[in-house]
Amino acid sequence: MALVSADTKIAELLTELHQLIKQTQFLYVVYYSILRHALDKIAEIKSLLEERRIAARMAGVYNDSDPPRKTMRRGVLMTLLQQSAMTLPLWIGKPGESPPPLCGAIPASSDYVAKQGDKVAARVKAVDGDEQWILAEVVSYNHSTNKYEVDDIDEEGKERHTLSRRRIIPLPQWKANPETDPEALFSKDQLVLALYPQTTCFYRALIHNPPHRPQDDYSVLFEDTSYADGYSPPLNVAQRYVVACKENKKK
Repeated sequence: MALVSADTKIAELLTELHQLIKQTQFLYVVYYSILRHALDKIAEIKSLLEERRIAARMAGVYNDSDPPRKTMRRGVLMTLLQQSAMTLPLWIGKPGESPPPLCGAIPASSDYVAKQGDKVAARVKAVDGDEQWILAEVVSYNHSTNKYEVDDIDEEGKERHTLSRRRIIPLPQWKANPETDPEALFSKDQLVLALYPQTTCFYRALIHNPPHRPQDDYSVLFEDTSYADGYSPPLNVAQRYVVACKENKKK
């Protein structure tokens, strides 16, 4: 009798457990939907703020928080770049859903065109004739010539460049979560282009350590011939400013 009673009780508990699992799955779907909707709203707000900023700049109207390029101090620019990295939204997908292009290390699709106001890594010719990768802002894209017009983000440059698609690398639009989507991050010892701290230029670097938590930065080793092993000590760079390295090619 005791065995039959125990079997019955186990069957009842398993049924209750099954119901609890179903409720948990339902709550997760509801939570995910609400969170995804909230993140979409945040992205929409950021997009509208960016559109307003661009429109104001083109009209010659500025406010205290967004001074014109000719008066923006370097310290202000560095702070804005840090804020942009910190507010980059974290990609949260459904169970089994793969991260999209421009999430972390995942590159843009081959037919992707960066929008006006988007930040990109742009390969330009320096004053001395050498080429370098700079942080730039998209002004426009000409579908007839397949070329971008971009502005150097640094007010000291004050330059506009017309560049082919292969000279443009769109920056990530979402941070990848190391805990759920580690495949969307660059791996240790992988060659990348990373924005050197307190500058607006990208340089070749090796991933020293990828982020371990969503809020973490990459730890990278920049190529630097002034060190015996050819690399700098580890420096932190946000996901926002680490992109795949393109091999240098002649025009």
